[in-house]
Amino acid sequence: MAVPVIAALGGMVAPALIYLAVNAGGPGMGAWGAAPARQAIRKGLAMTDQTAGSPGTTNPSLAAVDPRVAGLIVQEARRQATKLQLIPSENYASRAVMQACGSVLTDKYSEGYPGRRYYEGQQVIDQVELLAIRRAKDLFGVEHANVQPYSGSPANLAVYLAYCEPGDTVMGMALPMGGHLTHGWNVSVTGKWFHAVQYGVRRDTGIIDLDEVRDLARRERPKLIFCGGTAIPRTIDFPGFAEIAGEVGAILVADIAHVAGLVIGGVHPSPVGHAQVISTTTHKTLRGPRGAMLLCGSEHAQALDRAVFPGLQGGPHDHTIAGIAVALHEAAQPGFRDYAAQIVANAKRLAQVLAERGFDLVSGGTDNHLLLIDLTSKGVEGKPAAQGLDRAGLVTNYNTVPYDPRRPFNPSGIRLGTPSVTSRGMRPGEMELIGRWIDEGVQAVKARDEATLDRIAAEVAELATQFPAPGIPLDSL
Repeated sequence: MAVPVIAALGGMVAPALIYLAVNAGGPGMGAWGAAPARQAIRKGLAMTDQTAGSPGTTNPSLAAVDPRVAGLIVQEARRQATKLQLIPSENYASRAVMQACGSVLTDKYSEGYPGRRYYEGQQVIDQVELLAIRRAKDLFGVEHANVQPYSGSPANLAVYLAYCEPGDTVMGMALPMGGHLTHGWNVSVTGKWFHAVQYGVRRDTGIIDLDEVRDLARRERPKLIFCGGTAIPRTIDFPGFAEIAGEVGAILVADIAHVAGLVIGGVHPSPVGHAQVISTTTHKTLRGPRGAMLLCGSEHAQALDRAVFPGLQGGPHDHTIAGIAVALHEAAQPGFRDYAAQIVANAKRLAQVLAERGFDLVSGGTDNHLLLIDLTSKGVEGKPAAQGLDRAGLVTNYNTVPYDPRRPFNPSGIRLGTPSVTSRGMRPGEMELIGRWIDEGVQAVKARDEATLDRIAAEVAELATQFPAPGIPLDSL
């Protein structure tokens, strides 16, 4: 039976129902039956919404304990609900995912792996982690999954620890070309502790040239080759990278953090069968919590598991693993494939609208969820453009573009994507509006026309009310 637990932020946030499953005779319950368990839980939670100063209070609400933080959370909920989140690495986790992440699993410590822990009391925790592992293996079609990495960067660091020694040669896409910090960029520990060599894209096409990648790999003989990144609007050629890695004896690591949901949804090729190791975050297009996973064949399982724990991390974040399990369950539903396809359809339509309005899209368009725009021809720098669009209710991020002459803190481009607006139910018709607003917003930034930015913001807010943000109750705003 499910027991609803009311967790309200005073009068500011509508009650969020968190469900604690209490099963008579279930694993870990011992002599507890369902009725005594429910009674004990109700007794302990009856004081949840009492104020911190009430006699006998042991579990006051967030609003009572820290109204400042409670108020800031409400402000962030309002921001997310009333603006359009166009940063391609962001999405809306479902209410179910957030409930799992905000559960009593936060309280448990569980160093080790299921069946091999260093702490007792793991009867339930082991089931949660095994469920997440099984769902990851089934969805991606892999033999092994590690769901403990805290986020994408620690997951990638674990790969280095599993296969490399300091000073070894590694290879990845340069950050300004669309890669990731942890693929060997020089300000990252991966570029300081290892001899990192970087490939890029062609200046004339904005697309990776695998012949250049092959030449670099033959010359440098890296132990690891990373493919994937943070600002790649085109399909990643996993078979092509695998061929190069095999030729030089390197391990291929496919970082699919951005496209994991598209892979599951069948609208981006899978790296399974091509890359020995697959690294991914669990938010972005996967719509889960901020965690990560490492996927591989059974022959790499032990090396990666030992690298994650005890090599890099201590106890896993069990509440996040529960959220990952929920997100994977949601991604296994038939509607998720429709969602993934709609992300791509929306991105392609938005790219078309912006191109028609004279925007310079890196690589000429997109195959996935992401657009990278060079604003040089518009006479606007990336940072002020992103700041102005934010004022207009269109949240993007400023971003370097390939061969960018400007510094990273104020580069020439902006990066945007469609996962979040697609989660709100928007379709190509809304992309036409968004494209027009982006164009008008960039022109307004150039002209220092704050009135136009404010007018766009009002129109954006009106559209946002027609497409509620998942996981954010309207009456909490």
